[in-house]
Amino acid sequence: MARRILVDADACPVKDEIYKVAWRLNVPVTIVSNSPIRVPAHPLIDRVVVGDGFDAADDWIAERAGPGAVVVTADILLADRCLKAGASGLAPNGKPFTTSSIGAAIATRAIMADLRAGGEQIGGPAAFSRIDRSRFLQALDTMLTKIGRS
Repeated sequence: MARRILVDADACPVKDEIYKVAWRLNVPVTIVSNSPIRVPAHPLIDRVVVGDGFDAADDWIAERAGPGAVVVTADILLADRCLKAGASGLAPNGKPFTTSSIGAAIATRAIMADLRAGGEQIGGPAAFSRIDRSRFLQALDTMLTKIGRS
């Protein structure tokens, strides 16, 4: 089972952190986006531009997710698809998606969507912080090390 990182990159705030961990652990990274994103010129880093079709990046990632892959995304539904394919999931704030937590995350997402559709003013997610960045680095390192041992 080869380790790899698949990144839902269009709005990902931790790409630099992903590169650092990947280089240190010698793990290939695929940056997937709807439009071109600048990536470092490095043999471990690959960029895939999928176009602007609805869920095109999600579909590309989900089709290639599986054992050995860590999928970095804030998209709960994409994380669910990847977990079902045997991949590990990690949000940019460092919170792992797991088979035991994904159901509650999907339910919360649906409730929030219903509230917004009903006109409720509910605000957005908390601002991304240094603590989130640090938690992400630790979680990504831990996931990749665990996969490397199995």
